[in-house]
Amino acid sequence: MSKHAYVFPGQGAQFSGMGKMLYETNETAKALFEQANEILGFSISDIMFTGSDEALKQTNVTQPAVFLHSVIAYKTIENAVPDMVAGHSLGEFSALVANNTLSFEDALMLVSIRARAMQKACEMNPSTMAAVLSLADEKVEEICRQVENETGEIVVPANYNCPGQLVISGSVKGIETACERMKAAGAKRALVLPVGGAFHSPLMAPAKEELAAAILSTPFNTPSCPVYQNVAAKAVSSAEEIKQNLIDQLTGAVKWTQCVQAMVADGATNFTEAGPGKVLQGLINKIHKEALTNGVS
Repeated sequence: MSKHAYVFPGQGAQFSGMGKMLYETNETAKALFEQANEILGFSISDIMFTGSDEALKQTNVTQPAVFLHSVIAYKTIENAVPDMVAGHSLGEFSALVANNTLSFEDALMLVSIRARAMQKACEMNPSTMAAVLSLADEKVEEICRQVENETGEIVVPANYNCPGQLVISGSVKGIETACERMKAAGAKRALVLPVGGAFHSPLMAPAKEELAAAILSTPFNTPSCPVYQNVAAKAVSSAEEIKQNLIDQLTGAVKWTQCVQAMVADGATNFTEAGPGKVLQGLINKIHKEALTNGVS
């Protein structure tokens, strides 16, 4: 039997004007935006609707903004009953609202805490990420290990986005050295990304502690359907396991390719992306060409 998966994007999907149409045309959406402004203590809706790209790029704004847009877009879908859910990095929090593991309010608070903690960790350790294109995952992993062993710098695979697209994360020097070696090994591109720090690497350890404390004191419900979590890349239905995976995700890799493959193996044929942009639809079509994808924003 074919199954319907709902997926949620992460940081990087934001754009100025995001969510404005939802706010203006849907009463449920309007109420949730206003509730979010109250919870966060500032008008995130103003920044989303009319803020500059620069204002939206700040991690402590981007993460709640993408989460908010995704969850509100999902809640406007009539009769949405997911068989399974997944989110890319930050998107995992949106997925956990969609399958009723977290309440909207609790998830928004956790996203806000996560964003601030990550921003702090970035300021403590100057670090970055780079996209490596057209090189086998195994080769990228091997070069990361070599650079770490030879230089003592941190360089790890961070986002397995789709075959031929892997993002690496680490110290500025480590990433620069790794990029040179990736190109020498045949990568079409090894491009340093305009991000604030080394997400999904050991350099996020200070943020992980802060987020862990918040997650462990937040009520998690039994999910209404499985979530395919980034670090596990398989169906997870235990609230305790979900908590631990969510904590480990900050310093662990986003195994998006593997998550999509696992969802397909478990019967997913339709994928609906809820939130800004179409990034995940593009990645899913590269991972599984037969997948039927659509989006709600």
